[in-house]
Amino acid sequence: MLNSFNGADKVYIACGYTDLRRGIDGLAGIVQRQFNLDPFTNTLFLFCGRRRDRIKALYWEGDGFLLLYKRLENGNFQWPRSGAEARALTPQQYRWLMEGLSIEQPKAHKPVSGLSEI
Repeated sequence: MLNSFNGADKVYIACGYTDLRRGIDGLAGIVQRQFNLDPFTNTLFLFCGRRRDRIKALYWEGDGFLLLYKRLENGNFQWPRSGAEARALTPQQYRWLMEGLSIEQPKAHKPVSGLSEI
C-alpha cells in the first residue's frame, strides 16, 4: 500500500531518527510542534527509526488518522539522517525511497527552468 500511495497532495519525511513507539497522537504532535506543519491536511508524513528497516506513516483521511507501519524483511530504507527537520518529497523521490534508493540521485535528470528562446 505504501509503495503506491497516491492519495496525498504532499509527502514529508522526518529526517533523522524517530522513536517508533509513538502512536498517532505522538507523531501528530511532532508534525505540529517540531515541524510547524498541519497534520490535518491531505499530506502523508513518514517517520523512520534507528534501524532503518521500518517506517510509520501518518495520514489524515478527513474523519480520522490513518497510521501505516511497514517493516522490510530484507534491507533498509535510505533515510536522510541530516537532522530533525521535515523535508518535502517529489513523487519521484517518494518512489525512490520506497524502492530502497536514496532520495538524492546525483545521476538523475534534474528539471530545467528559466529557458528562453533560441
